[in-house]
Amino acid sequence: MKQQKGDDVLALIPGRAQDSAFIQVVTQQGARFLEFPLEDFSQGKGFLRVGESLFTPRGMFLDVHTPDCTLTGRLRYHEVTPLRSDIMGPFALLPMETKHTVFSMRHRVEGDVVLDGRALTFDGGLGYMEGDRGHSFPRGYTWVQSLDFGCAASVMVAIAEIPLAGLRFTGCIAVVLLAGTEHRFATYRGVHIVESTEHTVELRQGDMSLRVEVPETHGHRLQAPHEGAMERPIHESPSVPGRFRFVKDGHTLLESDGANTSFEYVSPEPVDARA
Repeated sequence: MKQQKGDDVLALIPGRAQDSAFIQVVTQQGARFLEFPLEDFSQGKGFLRVGESLFTPRGMFLDVHTPDCTLTGRLRYHEVTPLRSDIMGPFALLPMETKHTVFSMRHRVEGDVVLDGRALTFDGGLGYMEGDRGHSFPRGYTWVQSLDFGCAASVMVAIAEIPLAGLRFTGCIAVVLLAGTEHRFATYRGVHIVESTEHTVELRQGDMSLRVEVPETHGHRLQAPHEGAMERPIHESPSVPGRFRFVKDGHTLLESDGANTSFEYVSPEPVDARA
């Protein structure tokens, strides 16, 4: 659950592992993994609770007091923009190590929070919301998200090494949202991954192409799932410059820098959760 206004970016990742619950707090300054007893987690239709904090598709109420972090406040989401259909397409019906959901490509944020004594006001800000369910993140993957374009746009790209039925292949899901219109790239729609490196992603599909360049990839350490436990270290850049170019039918519909681009790149090497 990412929110931003101006130069302030705050991403919160609530969830549960096989033996504990957690909230990860990510800002430009760093990241923290806050662990809670499993009994402090509950989930129902339209809500998720960790400790005294509540998370819903319409916003969140925060009341965190741990030795490592104090986080309080309330954020409200308006004009939430879900996708027309499940981003996983037909893969949603198959057994996979993780399945992805995009809850909102872009929405308006109101409210403020206080993080370790620092007030962050997001009135009139923007937000993005997604989730994962499963037991392990892919062995290697690239993830990009930005909505800092100065126009009604939002971009999400995920490229991952997928194990399925004893085989491995590289899968891709991506969405460019422009003025309420969804342009989707996906393996199940015949996308061609032209390039996927630590700094560049380029996709082509039919009459569409998308190129993303991220020159800087310094990141903060997060915890990711590995066989049900949140013990795999990865690194995410929550707010770095990115360059985006989306072309459809020969016309450039988006060409812009995304000043607050979120980015993860994990090299496709065997996972060592102790690293």
